[in-house]
Amino acid sequence: MKISIRVENIVKDMGPSHAIQGVSLSLEPGLLHGLIGPEGSGKTTLLRHLIGLLKPNHGRVVYLQDGKPVPFETVRPRMAYMPQLQSLYADLSIGEHLDFFRELYQIPPRAYLQRRKELLAVTRLGPFVNRPAGHLSGGMYKKLGLMCALLQSPNLVLLDEPTTGVDPISRREFWEMLYRLRGEGILVVITTAYMDEAERCDRVHVMERGRLLATGEPKAILKGERVESFEKLFLKYDARTAKK
Repeated sequence: MKISIRVENIVKDMGPSHAIQGVSLSLEPGLLHGLIGPEGSGKTTLLRHLIGLLKPNHGRVVYLQDGKPVPFETVRPRMAYMPQLQSLYADLSIGEHLDFFRELYQIPPRAYLQRRKELLAVTRLGPFVNRPAGHLSGGMYKKLGLMCALLQSPNLVLLDEPTTGVDPISRREFWEMLYRLRGEGILVVITTAYMDEAERCDRVHVMERGRLLATGEPKAILKGERVESFEKLFLKYDARTAKK
């Protein structure tokens, strides 16, 4: 099963302002998509539309299964969402969290044991399976959250700034896990304010003040704008805005 998403000219009002202003884009399976932008650019708001937590004032989000439009309810069981602020239980160990989510997702025992073994190996958290979540480092805590989201073997993974506050080594390991998911044909969507992470994505969707400024392959966007990095790209956008 391949899940893709098409966003069609959505607008979301938050009080007197537009949190999302006419955004349209396509998210394809087997690719790692990055929603890139500074704080307040609309990344999290857009992600919450994709997971069905918010409804647009105008426009729509179309879900496709193997290329055919389907209702949100059809793909919802195959989605995994990792919010920016996770709600893990400090007193429960890594293993106890996995057991809890097995019950929540109703995963058969044999399938669960295999999936648990795979995830502990990939995250390198096997030696710490009995450690309480409250005693984990920031990077280990984020990886536990991702494991809980991946336990049900989803076809679509939505991650809201998963590497914020994570040490460099854990960030690298986290990206290795994302590449592994992409290699399995899963649609991965990640939001980040780290400009260096934009170039690690297959497709980037550059946002600022609720608008989509550019979308495409990172190198192609930088080449088209004649800049060397996404930091310089946003400086260029800011300079354009200041002139208006």
